[in-house]
Amino acid sequence: MSKVLLINGSPHVNGCTVAALEEMIKVFKEEGVDTKLVNVGNKEIRGCISCNKCRKDGKCVFEDSVNEVASEFECSDGLVVGSPVYYGSPNGNLISFLDRLFYSTSFSKHFKVGAAVVSCRRGGNTASFDVLNKYFTISSMPIASSTYWNQVHGFTAEDVKKDLEGLQTMRNLARNMSFLIKAIHDEKEKTGLPKLERGAFTSFPDGK
Repeated sequence: MSKVLLINGSPHVNGCTVAALEEMIKVFKEEGVDTKLVNVGNKEIRGCISCNKCRKDGKCVFEDSVNEVASEFECSDGLVVGSPVYYGSPNGNLISFLDRLFYSTSFSKHFKVGAAVVSCRRGGNTASFDVLNKYFTISSMPIASSTYWNQVHGFTAEDVKKDLEGLQTMRNLARNMSFLIKAIHDEKEKTGLPKLERGAFTSFPDGK
């Protein structure tokens, strides 16, 4: 069975962001896709210190939820990252979590399907959405889209449940993501994944 890992970057485990993610989870269940929801916004998560110990140890030097979630990410076919909007940006805890999760894990993320979801009262949504999508695009992960930007509006979870267009967007996103995951799985079985080149690293340290 296909599996999607959902990350709640809000400190509120029953807040606006979770209301959006739960709307997706209902559709994933209908589509026969297994899910796991993990809350990281209420955890103590420090940022990356660029020590590169993960290159030697195969995991982050800090033993916290990053290493705990890494194995779940590795065995998942898709990743949904949800965040509230703080000053036009995702939650700082979530950014620290994602920086370390993506950098410290050596397993391939090639063609795992990604989707970002943002929650706000009024503004800052598209800027936050853009930040989260960059984790996917740098990792060769296809991005699932919907019928509008993946966002919900509200000050409380009850407000979000009144955002009918936002909830519709979440349902369409989950259906599209389920389809992509299944299509990629079928094509992978037939012909394998596209070739992924590595090795070139442009930095111009010698000025040439």
